Amino acid sequence: MKQALFYETVDDKNVKCVLCPHCCIISPGKSGICGVRKNIDKKLIATTYGLASAVAVDPIEKKPLYHFYPSEQALSFGTIGCNFKCPYCQNWHISQNLEAMTEYISPQQAVRIALEKNIRILSYTYSEPLIWYEWVRDTSQLAVKHGLKNTLVTNGYINKEPLEELVPFIHAANIDVKAFNDKFYNKLCGGKLEPVKRNVEFLFDKIHIELTMLVIPGWNDKEEEIRSFARWVASLSRDIPVHFSRYFPQHNFKVPATPVETLEQCYKIAREDLHYVFIGNARIEGTDDTFCPHCRNLLLKRSGYFVQSVGLNRDRCAKCKNKVSIITG
Repeated sequence: MKQALFYETVDDKNVKCVLCPHCCIISPGKSGICGVRKNIDKKLIATTYGLASAVAVDPIEKKPLYHFYPSEQALSFGTIGCNFKCPYCQNWHISQNLEAMTEYISPQQAVRIALEKNIRILSYTYSEPLIWYEWVRDTSQLAVKHGLKNTLVTNGYINKEPLEELVPFIHAANIDVKAFNDKFYNKLCGGKLEPVKRNVEFLFDKIHIELTMLVIPGWNDKEEEIRSFARWVASLSRDIPVHFSRYFPQHNFKVPATPVETLEQCYKIAREDLHYVFIGNARIEGTDDTFCPHCRNLLLKRSGYFVQSVGLNRDRCAKCKNKVSIITG
């Protein structure tokens, strides 16, 4: 346990957490919506500091981050809890189960593991890393001192001040834009779209970002919504990679899996405005590869998590020599 950052004393009993837009008022002995930030003796305590529910070495493409150090490995850490309550969560067994098994890993241990394994990327992922804020901040700061890179896989639901304090130590993030409508966020996540949009707009020119939308039939798959989403992303940069991922029934959600045809339509619509669009959780020829936006030369060929650099010369197309939006080692 560690005293949390970003909270206020409300009165002689209650505290207000201001880490994320929920801004929970927390009474003695209780936790906020995330389940892990608790009022103990009128102080907000980060009860899961250092408690990892999952530790693994993953391909960076699994995050998914397709244009950040392609084909490298990322030492990945996750904890328990989440500030959203998505009924379709694929990692619900740790995000929604506060009794899941954990082990304590200090920031020093996390960095040492990466150095011993000769891995230069740390990823904070699996459940929502931003509710693990204090540990992620301490670990990412230490990692930077040792020349390592830090990545987030996040729902982007955080207030401005803590994000501004964390971002100097983060190099890349994949942000889940759950949908481009508030009904989805309100009914399925228990949140709002606007703070996520605000944070994407804040981050896009400061670190490398990629966006993921899990496409769920009847909820966020309408042509008008996909088009609005793609145009909003393009208004920031046409070079932001966007991943449309196929939904399968999970946890408490029984809507049938996303038809492949729907994903193909999303891909087609988004490609009208964006240079880099990908389909995940479905094998559709060509939708997992990176092409040069200038000459359409194939740059990166993907098969699952296996990546071949076939037309890339560091951050330039080997054919037309134009610079492309890919960060390589």
